[in-house]
Amino acid sequence: MSLLRRLPALLATVLLALTGLAAAPAQAAPDAVAAAPNFKAPFPCGQRWTYSHHSAEVRRALDFVRADGGATAGTPVLASAAGTATRYYQAGGAGNYIVIDHGGGWRTYYFHLAAYSVASGASVGQGQQIGTTGSTGNSSGAHIHYEQLYNGTGQNIVINGAALSYPGSYNQAYLTSDNGCGGSGTGVPFTTWGSGVNVRADARLSAPVVATLSGPTAVRVLCQKQGDTVAAEGYSNNWWSKLRDQNGFVSNIYIDHPAAQLPGVPLC
Repeated sequence: MSLLRRLPALLATVLLALTGLAAAPAQAAPDAVAAAPNFKAPFPCGQRWTYSHHSAEVRRALDFVRADGGATAGTPVLASAAGTATRYYQAGGAGNYIVIDHGGGWRTYYFHLAAYSVASGASVGQGQQIGTTGSTGNSSGAHIHYEQLYNGTGQNIVINGAALSYPGSYNQAYLTSDNGCGGSGTGVPFTTWGSGVNVRADARLSAPVVATLSGPTAVRVLCQKQGDTVAAEGYSNNWWSKLRDQNGFVSNIYIDHPAAQLPGVPLC
């Protein structure tokens, strides 16, 4: 095409640029939130805790207390993901507390510790004990006040990729930890509830009984699968766990009855 024939189009482009009517470049999309670590519960593997949120909290915190018959006070507090731990103290508020920097803008907070278990500035791994549960600072009783922050802003708490609820009082929601659990070959530790609980050869109520648990019992769960539905205390569950030491299956309802599947346990 000759320059003469192209001249009108060229002039139009120049005029558009001079008058500010040329198309503006596309705006870059806002930075996406950096991927969060796979956070786990801040208490030991196999323990079952209940949690609540108080509306007066400044950020999106949850407070955890034990619901499996064990004592809350003195229970180890675990790092929910790897990072660098820093110790702090606030007499009229958080008491002894630790902040773990996980990188990428993510931090977790652990308030009201009875004692620290790591030095300030220490690198900690997921599941490592960082303190013990207590009631220091402005606290009415032993509990773990736990927060997840991104770039200094409190986030809704997510454990193992699942968002937790925010009940206004305890005993409405529960969480069983898989933090610090060993490999599947040794089994994941849990504590059962109830007495006279039958362990069966298979995940069926008609299967032969191979053992009976006389009361709350520490067990190792190798794997889990679906089977017959079991009902107890207003709950129903059709998931069963294979116990390593009893060499049989027990309904998950006797391990964590509000939940169907157990966290951190593979399928059979």
